[in-house]
Amino acid sequence: MSQLQPLNWRPFILGGLASCTAEFGTFPIDTTKTRLQVQGQVAIEDAKFKQVKYRGMLHAFIKITQEEGLKALYSGIAPAILRQASYGTIKIGTYYSLKRAFTDNPGETKFHEGPRDLATVDVKPEFALEVKKPKKESLAVNLFCGMAAGVISSTIANPTDVLKVRMQAQGLACMGNGSMMGAFMTIAQQEGTRGLWRGVGPTAQRAAVVAGVLLSVYDWSKSKALESELLEDTVFTHFICSFVAGLAGTVASNPIDVVKTRMMNQRALKNNQNASTIYKNSCDCLIKTARHEGVKSLYRGFIPNWLRLGPWNIIFFITYEQLKKLNI
Repeated sequence: MSQLQPLNWRPFILGGLASCTAEFGTFPIDTTKTRLQVQGQVAIEDAKFKQVKYRGMLHAFIKITQEEGLKALYSGIAPAILRQASYGTIKIGTYYSLKRAFTDNPGETKFHEGPRDLATVDVKPEFALEVKKPKKESLAVNLFCGMAAGVISSTIANPTDVLKVRMQAQGLACMGNGSMMGAFMTIAQQEGTRGLWRGVGPTAQRAAVVAGVLLSVYDWSKSKALESELLEDTVFTHFICSFVAGLAGTVASNPIDVVKTRMMNQRALKNNQNASTIYKNSCDCLIKTARHEGVKSLYRGFIPNWLRLGPWNIIFFITYEQLKKLNI
């Protein structure tokens, strides 16, 4: 690892802006995915979540619109944007900062005797300046940086994710006095501070997998595409690489996403720890879901998850790449 360099804030700012843009553009798909994942829970007593109400993504989309209106598809958008403003900003900034620490070699120069060439600077004739080139993209390094960034950012932003999931699954019923801050206060008062970090384990696990796979696959595939000279650094290349990364991330993360959603949706009143608590932890949720509903249930919501993660990544990476070209 090279010596520490001054922190570059551009990835943080641009990553947050691109994340918010992508979140707003794909949020209705995320709402249908959440509704599909919380239904059909045989082990739960609440009839609302026990019945299988939606037959698929399109049916869920239409039924939610008909019964609750188009506005319901954006239920939870406020905490979702707040989440991306924090989670997305920290994740992208941390990822590229870690990558820079592992792969860049700024300032690593040394003088040696020898003939001058194009790499030299105007020094004494008998000396030449050797400049180390940045290391090539490493899938393993990218994966590690992505996983670390995912865990750090998701842990910090977990309260916003809890509120987003509950608003998507339960509608405005979880909004307390009608405001986002009121909803946070309601959760804290009824369930304790721990309620705001409910599901942080599976959330961090999912974030590690998603961020690790998505960011590493995108950067690695883009690097290989440019090295092969088959593609140039254009919007089309960004589209192809982000599509591949989105598919890989969905396959790897869907089971964790199902567990995370169910853990966050359940409530545990701080004065009665057994009330409405079906799953003790993420492992218990994974086992019970597979046992009562089959392994296939772990990929419930796969299509809307992919249809969301795919477009989300396309919008995000294209937006991020374009923002990088701006002098900000």
